[in-house]
Amino acid sequence: MSQSELDRLEMLAEVDELATGAARWAERESAWEPAQRAAALLKRVLGRVESLRVRLEAPLVVATFGGTGTGKSSLVNALVGDDVAVSGRQRPTTRQPVLIAHPETELDLLGLPKDMCEVVRCEADLLRDTVFIDCPDPDTTDTDDASSNLERLRKILPYCDVLIYTSTQQKYRSARVVDELTEAATGCRLVFVQTHADLDEDIREDWRQHLSGRYEVPDVFFVDSLKALEEQRQGHRPTGDMGRLLDFLSRQLASSERVSVRRANVVDLLSAGLERCVKIVDDNWPKLHTLQQALSEQRESLRKKMATNLSRELMVSRNLWERRLLTAVTASWGFSPLSSVLRLYNGLGALIASFTLFRARNSAQMALLGAVQGYRWLEGRSQVETAKSSLERASALGIGDALLRESQLVIAGHVKSAELDPALAVPKNLREMRGQAGAVERDFLGDAAGRVDAIIDELALRNSGWFVRGMYELLFLSYVVFVLIRIGRNFFYDSFIEQQPILSTDFYIPATVFLVLWTGLLVTAFTHRLRGGLSRKIEELSHDLVNRQMDQSLFPDLQRTCDDAEAGRQRLHQLKERSTQLRRTIATSDGLGATKSPPSRERSPVGQEL
Repeated sequence: MSQSELDRLEMLAEVDELATGAARWAERESAWEPAQRAAALLKRVLGRVESLRVRLEAPLVVATFGGTGTGKSSLVNALVGDDVAVSGRQRPTTRQPVLIAHPETELDLLGLPKDMCEVVRCEADLLRDTVFIDCPDPDTTDTDDASSNLERLRKILPYCDVLIYTSTQQKYRSARVVDELTEAATGCRLVFVQTHADLDEDIREDWRQHLSGRYEVPDVFFVDSLKALEEQRQGHRPTGDMGRLLDFLSRQLASSERVSVRRANVVDLLSAGLERCVKIVDDNWPKLHTLQQALSEQRESLRKKMATNLSRELMVSRNLWERRLLTAVTASWGFSPLSSVLRLYNGLGALIASFTLFRARNSAQMALLGAVQGYRWLEGRSQVETAKSSLERASALGIGDALLRESQLVIAGHVKSAELDPALAVPKNLREMRGQAGAVERDFLGDAAGRVDAIIDELALRNSGWFVRGMYELLFLSYVVFVLIRIGRNFFYDSFIEQQPILSTDFYIPATVFLVLWTGLLVTAFTHRLRGGLSRKIEELSHDLVNRQMDQSLFPDLQRTCDDAEAGRQRLHQLKERSTQLRRTIATSDGLGATKSPPSRERSPVGQEL
């Protein structure tokens, strides 16, 4: 197999892959109405694409296209060398499409609507590889009913592979004809011919500039159809541009070029269809994007409420968390001078209460002290329960019924504007919406309780390291050692050798006071360290839990629909970019013209309204 054959097969495979991707996109389900409209359009485009692929090897269908009196019928007669179509220069002559084919051509393979055409058989050489259609005029004053020239033209054009666009010095700037050509040229190759060379001036350069904004115009032919037909009747080959046009068509429309032409038409049609679908989706995307922003704003509002509530509720129980943390730290330290002081500080209340038992002198005082101790125990248990309930209150996230109703009303307005099913933003009842919020709350509660325990363990381990422990123990013992050295020097050296008096209570009382103050300073610094670390961790915990839990939406079905619509839009843009790349390499020809970019009008590229 030659390299050129491999390249051709590879290109065909790319076209098949693009068509398959477009078909998958068109079949995907979407609750977004613009996506549904785009999918319906794309299905119709793919139907025409499939018809092109089915008749890939069939003769090419060539149609003449142009305004009234531009010589379409005369040109057809000249091309086939016989009077097969009635011609006229001043009024619309062709009322019914005239189908000119070789006697051996099987018209059934082309799928043409033969019932609306006048079929003429002719043995012209050009017809061995092609079928010609002399089309009605697009610029008549007929109404747009089913029997008008314009409607007949629109029904026949989707079956055409090549359009021969004819014009004259008087007609080449006709806006109506150019508008119809814009619709008709999608999925077709183009040949540009200026007729009436016997009467008109050569306006090809000006015409080419006029067309250059919309079309690729490789060449423009300037022909005299009547003269060419007369030359053929006399047995001569047409001269001038008509002879060049015949050679061009025989070469470009030969059987060997059928696949290339139709493949280019398929890519052109897919590109136009995808371009139109992208326009439909993008024109309506801002409203859906506004809905996504509204969902995000609602979620952000809940996130702020959650973070505020969680931090506040956890801070209510901070004293309990601090005592638990201090207990965990001292337990990790084991027995040491400062850890003993910390244990004393942590259990100071219970220690003071126990000393009061020694002051009881009768049974009434003992009963009163017992009642006080029982109250303290109940208060401790109450603090533990309060800590648990604070998590439960925080887990409510501030999601009240009023907030839910407000969110529902706000989102429902955006849903209607975005052309989505209103049921997506209207749960069956408020209880259902509250249940969705409750699912978030239950997950939140279990996660928060576990994370608080983990924070206490983490901070206890961090504050029990050798560096922190050694630093605080050294600071505490430095004063104790200083006092002991001072007492020892006074007792062993000053009193025995220097004969100085032993230190009195004037030294021991201030030393004890300063020891208490120094110990209190170290305990305060250490507990402040624990409190600061615990506060930072609680704040981080609040934001982390909120961010994780609020990944869930109170409108999950609506959120999934928006995400699906966004993914579909991105995929559609990818298909459009791929079709544009293929169009640059496939849907171009050295000789045949084509549209430069897909039209952006409301009519679908299959030639009919949706």
